[in-house]
Amino acid sequence: MATRTDAPTRREQILKEAARLFAERGFHGVGVDEIGAAVGISGPGLYRHFAGKDAMLAELLVGISGQLLTGAKRRLAEADGVAGPEAVLDSLIEGHIDFALDDRPLITLHDRELDRLRDSDRKLVRQLQRQYVELWVEVVRRVHPDLGVPAARSAVHSVFGLLNSTPHLGRAGVLPGRGDTAELLHRMARGAFASAGSPAGG
Repeated sequence: MATRTDAPTRREQILKEAARLFAERGFHGVGVDEIGAAVGISGPGLYRHFAGKDAMLAELLVGISGQLLTGAKRRLAEADGVAGPEAVLDSLIEGHIDFALDDRPLITLHDRELDRLRDSDRKLVRQLQRQYVELWVEVVRRVHPDLGVPAARSAVHSVFGLLNSTPHLGRAGVLPGRGDTAELLHRMARGAFASAGSPAGG
């Protein structure tokens, strides 16, 4: 979502405002009319784009999981035969940081509202997330070959927890600049992986 540079469609505008409002006030605290007002259309007009709030929530959570996976696969394909494993890991971290800084409402939404999805949508989100994690595990183990799969998987989940902490960092105006924040998160992520890959007591 954050990587688009062209003008958003009306559907994308609706999803962006729905994510913001859901994150701020909770899924049940927001009405269709309020989402419509945020994008300048009537509440009933939203039904030309979505069947209802449940459909918006599903598209937001399934959509971002799919986009993260697709973006990571693209970064790996671009690096294939060109970049070493360290650079590939850096690229993955940069991509996730972009999401964590630019799509903060979606992190809050995932944490609070995932269980509201239909079983089929929730299972799809989990499936996409597992693929995303395993892709990272493979790259992390190229950089730290002595790290076993279970430990690498735990390290990846821990780094995601670190990067996805951005909704708790405070309002954008009280944070360091975006570039400084991204650099700090990147250093911390690489440090976490380096620590996981170091022998005990080393």
